Amino acid sequence: MAEEASLELEDNTEPKSKKKLILFGVIGVVLITIIAVTAWMLLSSDDAPVANPGEEVVAEQAVSSGKEAFYAAMPRPFLFNLSDNGRTRLVEIKVQLMVRGTDDDTLIKKHIPLIEDALLTTFSSADIQKMSSPAGKDELRLLALRNVQNTLQPVTGRTVVEKVLFTGFVMQ
Repeated sequence: MAEEASLELEDNTEPKSKKKLILFGVIGVVLITIIAVTAWMLLSSDDAPVANPGEEVVAEQAVSSGKEAFYAAMPRPFLFNLSDNGRTRLVEIKVQLMVRGTDDDTLIKKHIPLIEDALLTTFSSADIQKMSSPAGKDELRLLALRNVQNTLQPVTGRTVVEKVLFTGFVMQ
């Protein structure tokens, strides 16, 4: 009698352990699939370029000039308020400008107040909803580049700034 009871208990535990093994296997496969899909989506979204006509001109100029890249940091971060549905939000953006050659680097440093004015005008007129998304930040970066280039063009006679880079971006 005792032997039959122990045999019955052993027979009942084997299917449960097989069920647990199958359950853990299924959960593992689902987790690996979710991780793989997430990684693929994150990596593939960066590959799709945004087509802007102004950006192509800047890229062609960068390829044609074989000069070394220099980065000119703005002396102060841009600190401004934007309204969001009756609520005021504080935004701080740290900016660096990419130029080619030492001549352009010294030229940029000479015209810092003019560049700061163009950037602050661009940033303070931005939409808070757009600034909350990565695509909106990219759009703001391109708009800032165009405004800086358009501001410097009459003064310097050429496009000096190749890229506007956000090195710090805080919204509260």
